[in-house]
Amino acid sequence: MNGIDLFLLGRTLMKIGEDTLPTEGLGEQPGSVRTVLIVVSDVREHPDSAISEIVTRTGLPQSAVSAAVARLREAGAVSTEPDARDRRRLRVRPAPEISGRVEQVRSASIDAALAKALGTGDPHRVAEVVSLLEELGRHLSPQAVTRLRD
Repeated sequence: MNGIDLFLLGRTLMKIGEDTLPTEGLGEQPGSVRTVLIVVSDVREHPDSAISEIVTRTGLPQSAVSAAVARLREAGAVSTEPDARDRRRLRVRPAPEISGRVEQVRSASIDAALAKALGTGDPHRVAEVVSLLEELGRHLSPQAVTRLRD
C-alpha cells in the first residue's frame, strides 16, 4: 500500500461512516456530515474552545465551523457560553449529558453500509472486516491526526 492507496481507503471509509449515520427526521441540515464530525472531534479533544480556535486547528472556514456548532448544539452534543474574557466570543464544550440524538448516532451499526460497500451479505465477512477496522481504530485514534501536525 502506498500513500495514494491509503488516501483512497480513507475516503472510502469516510463515505461508509457517513452512510451509517441516521438522518431520518432531520430534514435539510447546514454543513456537511464530515464538517460536523471534524468539529465535534476537535471539541472533544479541546473543550472550552472558541470558534476561532476550532477554525485554526481544523482549517475549516469560520462559517462552516459556526454552522457545525449550531447543528451540534441543536443535537445536544455540545453546549456554548460567552467567553468570560471576551463576551463577543463563544466557548464550545461537549454537552454535560449525552442527548438522545447523540446516543442514536453513537449506537448506529456500520454493518449494513459495510456490507453494501463490500458487495456481500455474508455476515461472517462483514464481522471479519469490522474486527479489522476496530483493531485499526485502536492503533489510529483521532489523536493521530494531531501527532501528524507536530
